[in-house]
Amino acid sequence: MPLRMAESRSPIFYGWYVLAATSLILFISSGARLTIGVMMKPVIAEFGWSRSAVSLAVFSNMVVFAISVIIVGKLYDRYGPKWVILVSSLLFSAGYMLMAVMTSFWQFFFLYGVLAAAGTGGTTLSIFAALLSKWFEKRRGFALSLGLSGGCLGQFAIVPLFTHMVLAYGWRLSNLFIGLISLVVNVALVLLVIKGDPDDLGVEPYGHAAADDRESAGHHAPEASGVRDLGLGEAMRTRSLWLFAFFMFVCGSGDFLVSTHLIALVTDHGISATTGGNMLAWFGLLSLGGILAAGPASDLIGNRIPIALTFALRVVLFLLILKYQGMLPFYFFSLGFGFSFLVTAPLSATLAGRLYGFSHVGAMVGFVHTVHHVGGGLWAYLGGVIFDRTGSYDLAFAISAIMALMAVVCTLLIKETRHLPRESLL
Repeated sequence: MPLRMAESRSPIFYGWYVLAATSLILFISSGARLTIGVMMKPVIAEFGWSRSAVSLAVFSNMVVFAISVIIVGKLYDRYGPKWVILVSSLLFSAGYMLMAVMTSFWQFFFLYGVLAAAGTGGTTLSIFAALLSKWFEKRRGFALSLGLSGGCLGQFAIVPLFTHMVLAYGWRLSNLFIGLISLVVNVALVLLVIKGDPDDLGVEPYGHAAADDRESAGHHAPEASGVRDLGLGEAMRTRSLWLFAFFMFVCGSGDFLVSTHLIALVTDHGISATTGGNMLAWFGLLSLGGILAAGPASDLIGNRIPIALTFALRVVLFLLILKYQGMLPFYFFSLGFGFSFLVTAPLSATLAGRLYGFSHVGAMVGFVHTVHHVGGGLWAYLGGVIFDRTGSYDLAFAISAIMALMAVVCTLLIKETRHLPRESLL
């Protein structure tokens, strides 16, 4: 009780500490997830596996992760974030550390494709977007972007560090290092900093006192409207959720096709692994620009236009890489795609809240991010299959361009207004 009173009386709003802890956890976990692109060719060289085999483990990782996001979302809504993030961190770290001693494909498939994936659901963007949505009411989009930006910085810092470690010490020791750091940092932050709700400290969300002012000024806040929030089952009876799910599927397919195969793609064209790692690192850093732009944009103009513009950019980038392949085009592709990489991360939580309310935002975001990662895993796997059968990724990029164009249309068809109970698909 004395600790709770001290925290609630702090001159600094406690949500900023939660935001900082969120950013640091994402710094490590998001950076670690992109290291599979660095590992692909060294692991293939040691064991003689095909790209489609390694991509199959990536597919498993995405599917297990997608399932874990649904489970984690429901557990989060019921129990809060502490134990969810703690248990997930233990699984995630164990998977990476045990890969240091793996000797067969089934071990790689289980450790990366199942164990680490099961732990990813509680240490990734969707759960932290739901967490920060409860701590911030005013400028929620900006807070989400700022908190989730840690993942972008982690990708920029960890990917080149991991690349250097793989080249200097091997991929086994590198995975052990990543898993150990993740374990120590995550456990400390969960036990000492993370709290699930402002009510735990007897405080209101940031900006809550301004809700009446915004309403009187004509800016209607859904959470203050008195309209009952919809649950996931009710939301599934609306057309908007399925349009939402489709563009998230397309988003994931592009994200993980590129992040998984980018280094393999550029090294196929004679570019060094170090340069490829740097491209993937800049890919991660440019995602910071996208995520910082997305949150404030959603506060000003809503979610549909930023999301639609993101997919339009991807159409252009996929067509570009089909026509031009070399050092400069690859860098331009990496930077442009990186900018689009995480735009939907903060917008998925704010869009779900605007459509259906925030009472069940954990389950809602969990559902659309599940679809996102199923798409990511499937297309990362099919990208490897297409390469093994055709000798290039061109067909995968061409199909991705068409899918991104379809996503633009679906995004613009969403009715971005508060959906009422019993609203039909028509």
